[in-house]
Amino acid sequence: MRTDDFWQLIDRARAGGGGESGAVAARAVALLAERDPEDIVGYAHHQARVLAASHKADLWGAAYLINGGVSDDGFHSFRGWLMTQGREVFARAVAAPDSLAELPRVRAAALSGEEFSAAEMLAVPWDAYRKATATELPGDRDPVPVPDLNDLWDFDDEGEARRRLPKLAALFVEPPEE
Repeated sequence: MRTDDFWQLIDRARAGGGGESGAVAARAVALLAERDPEDIVGYAHHQARVLAASHKADLWGAAYLINGGVSDDGFHSFRGWLMTQGREVFARAVAAPDSLAELPRVRAAALSGEEFSAAEMLAVPWDAYRKATATELPGDRDPVPVPDLNDLWDFDDEGEARRRLPKLAALFVEPPEE
């Protein structure tokens, strides 16, 4: 599976999903399960590469600010949600995590406290393979590398958050008045 195929499948899953991550994941499973098993394996490998490329300290900091804290698993699930937003949003967030402050739903979360997570999106290839073949996806789940802990910064340090992620800090360190 090529990069374009991976993101086109996600775009198709997003269409008609109402923007809810659970619906996007369910549609992605259904669409992927219609493909050959080797395409599903290719999707799994590509998903692992996408997740590895997005495992960055400043994106983790953005997830921490937006969700009011985030664990290792929480950051993984946040990136699952980010996948449901499509290729353009995902790529922009990886390159410049502060760009997430431009998303209307993220801006609204500063007032509502909504958290963003989509663990079900991370399970798409395994669920699709099981649905298509009635067997488990071959091989182990690709481990996603963890950034060097020396690269992480203190996400609770408001000054550091303002320096690294000024737009998100403006929303979440001192949330706007209603």
